[in-house]
Amino acid sequence: MAVKILMVDGDPAVLELARSSTASVQWCDLVTIKDGREAARLLRTQKFNGVVMADRIPHMDGFELIQHLKDAPLNASIPIVMLTGEDSIDIMRKGFKAGVTFFSIKPPNRERFFRLFSAVHGAMESERRRHHRLPYHTPVTCRLADQDSRNHFMAESIDISEGGMSVKPSGGIAVGKELELEFLFPKFTRPAQTPQKNRKGLFAEQEPELAGLQKVRATVRNIAPSGDNMGMDFQGLTPKQREVIQHYIEGNS
Repeated sequence: MAVKILMVDGDPAVLELARSSTASVQWCDLVTIKDGREAARLLRTQKFNGVVMADRIPHMDGFELIQHLKDAPLNASIPIVMLTGEDSIDIMRKGFKAGVTFFSIKPPNRERFFRLFSAVHGAMESERRRHHRLPYHTPVTCRLADQDSRNHFMAESIDISEGGMSVKPSGGIAVGKELELEFLFPKFTRPAQTPQKNRKGLFAEQEPELAGLQKVRATVRNIAPSGDNMGMDFQGLTPKQREVIQHYIEGNS
């Protein structure tokens, strides 16, 4: 599946160069926009895996657009590339504080665009995979992080991704609160790389992963208008936990 990238620049020649430079790149789905206001609207209503923007664009500068992006739940954490005509340390420092991931100096050319998109591919692909969700239903124990373990409520998961999960009910928890979750991960067994005999002299075909309840910290991202369910972002999955979710999403469970 292609990585969906929004590019915002007021120069039509730059946008055309970007389109022609990525036309043969199979992993890249590039959406180009000239107007900062339209870009802000798209960031509120469509999911992207990354954004490339000029520091100066019509109706809005790049830093204003970054603030709109950070306020858009769908895209608040995506990688940001800023194109700037100024090789200025101060501009770059300001950009990094605002959330810019990469900088590229104007004027661009085909080779520079190709190197740029190749450099950001990994980060944007990770963002794409992080938001792939599948239905997943299991009981979830929810408690406020660092609070008495007796103060908890029971919920049921609705879906899961590498980035987080949705559960119902919300338990009256507010957005931004950090919870400790306890639940069973999707079942997944990985074939052993080298067949080994167990104590009975039999070869083990598969290696089990993540037996029993797992604890994961998560931050409440949003509450449904009805208040019935909430979406959460995982914080600090272990490599094995992430691997199990990846295999569940990819159909290898």
